[in-house]
Formats: sequence, C-alpha cells, structure tokens
Amino acid sequence: MDCIDLLRLTPCMTGLRYGAAKPTPDLNLLFTLDVLLQEGSVAGAARRLRLSASAMSRALARLRDTTGDPLLVRAGRSLVPTPRALALREQVRQLVQDSVEVLQPAEVLDLQQLQRTFTLRNREGFVENFGAALVERVAAQAPGVRLCFEQKTERDSAALREGLADLETAVVGPALAPELRVQALFSDRFVSVVRQGHPLAGRLHELQPYVAGRHIGVAHRAGGQEGVDQALERLGLRRQLDLSVGSFSAALALARATDYIANVPERHTHSLRDGMHSAPLPVQVPAFSVSLIWHPRYSADPAHRWLRHCVREVVLDRLADMPVLDGGLPGLSGLDDMPMGAGGAASESKIQP
Repeated sequence: MDCIDLLRLTPCMTGLRYGAAKPTPDLNLLFTLDVLLQEGSVAGAARRLRLSASAMSRALARLRDTTGDPLLVRAGRSLVPTPRALALREQVRQLVQDSVEVLQPAEVLDLQQLQRTFTLRNREGFVENFGAALVERVAAQAPGVRLCFEQKTERDSAALREGLADLETAVVGPALAPELRVQALFSDRFVSVVRQGHPLAGRLHELQPYVAGRHIGVAHRAGGQEGVDQALERLGLRRQLDLSVGSFSAALALARATDYIANVPERHTHSLRDGMHSAPLPVQVPAFSVSLIWHPRYSADPAHRWLRHCVREVVLDRLADMPVLDGGLPGLSGLDDMPMGAGGAASESKIQP
C-alpha cells in the first residue's frame, strides 16, 4: 500500500474491553505498525502515511506501550525489528489487507460462479403462471442458483423480517412491516368463472343471471360484505353463497366440476382457469396491485437485485402474452423500490370477493 488514510477508530470506543481493566486499543495502530514494519524507518513510514516525523515517533511510542515491546530498535543509523515485531509482521499485514478488503464496494456479480439458494413465497397461481419461465431464465443465467418456492398462507411478512424468505409476491396489506421494500409487479382484478357448458356461461357478465347463480366464497377474507358483495349491496342485491373454501384453487376446482360460480383474480389464476369460461364481473370492483416485497437488508445485494430483475422481466414477458377479458386492466401502479407502511396500504381483505 503506497498510501492509506487512517481510520478514525479512537480509544474511546464505547468502553469495550478485552480484559477486566484493559481499554480497547486504537485500531489505527495496526495500520501504523504495518507501514513501520514494511519501511523499517520512522521517516519512511511518516512519508507513506502523510504524517510528520514527530507524529510518527509518537505513534511508535504508543505502539511500544500497547505491545510492551520496543518493536524497532536502533542498529547504527537504521532501525531493525525485534523478534516480537518479526513474529507480528505477517499477521499484521494480513489483518490490514482483510480490513481494507472488507471496506471495499462489492465486486461485480459473476452469475456463472454464483452459488446460492433463494426462497420465494407466493400466493397460489404465481408458480403456475410464472414459475417455469423464471426457473428457465435463472438456470440460463446462473446455473448454480437454486429456487425454492413456498406457499404464502398468512398476510404478514414475518418470514422476510426473520430472514426465512428472500422475496414475496402479494397484495400489500396493513400487516406489512413498515421497513419492507415494495415494488408493484402488475395490476389484477376479479372475474367470474364457471365450467364449460354451464347454463350461465354466455350470460355470466349480466347482473341478474350472475346474482341468480350459486356462488363459492373464499373463507380467508376478513369477513363482512367486501368487494363484489358491497357493490351488489349498493344496488339492493345479494348473491347466494352456498359454499366456502380456503383458496382460489379450491374454488376453481369445485366450479370446474359443478354449476357453482367462482370469483378469482384474472391474471393470477390465468393458468388455473385453463379450459373454463371466464367473464368480467357485472359490477364495478376496484383493481389491485400484486407487488414484489423484500427486506431492505437485501436492497443493495447484487445477487438479490439480479433476482428481482429476473422476476420483473419474467412477469412482464408473460403478461404481454396473457389475454385479458373485455375492459382491459390498468398497468403497473408506479411503486418503485419504496418502503410502504400499513397506513398507506390498501387492505388485502378488501380485494377478495
């Protein structure tokens, strides 16, 4: 090292102790000792560290006091290291090099050499719609990366805070921890779905046939008249909920084999609705955003940033090929890597008819 700025790690560092009575040493002395042992000269070390000769002499005096050894002693017109100094030289050199390396910016990510497992927690439908394309993209770019998909069954994101998951896709709700990072992936809306050949298949978008049909409810909403029920209530109408299930996939499975009507997210269940008849709701229900969520500990991590980019690109590519029903859908909501607290988030329970 030709030149180094001393770290301002002073001896008054919050009272840490190596022993019962010894104060924490000034870690600047490691850099000073490293240069002194390389130069074998107070004057040479002073030039390297851009200090005056008197300041370097005082630093050497402190080193002698700290280590209990002269370290450098005069031999004629030069200084020679003591046995203790010779024993410390390589250890001190390595410590300094390690310290400098720790404080450097992260190296450029080498995807071909990356070995890592990422855990992604998603609602039902995400893996079915986007999983295969994401796996293919990741394998092509980073063959040493392993993806682990887990079902997100609860509304909070404790797994992100506890480091048990790397990414989540979900609708941002009031239970979201305020420090988490959020980026919108796509907008979605609810549609009505019945089996092919259903008596109402051609009239499902009409209000009266829709209300007259028998419906499947999804039990994990917060309760009360939400979503489509609120819209119907404003018109003085009410649908007949004969069944209750715990997931959209279960609702679709029942609707596929019976004459019941299921209300499910259009884009998120695209693959799950294959072979069924879908129609826009006959009442206005607000669209919602499905977002990518992660803990800020990973925001600057190059590998994590790459994975987030992969997820966004895969989702956009798949959505471009995914047909939507009449009426279209709004684009991304514009959230851009920003923390979102519960106060400004739309309730997840309010978008589950």
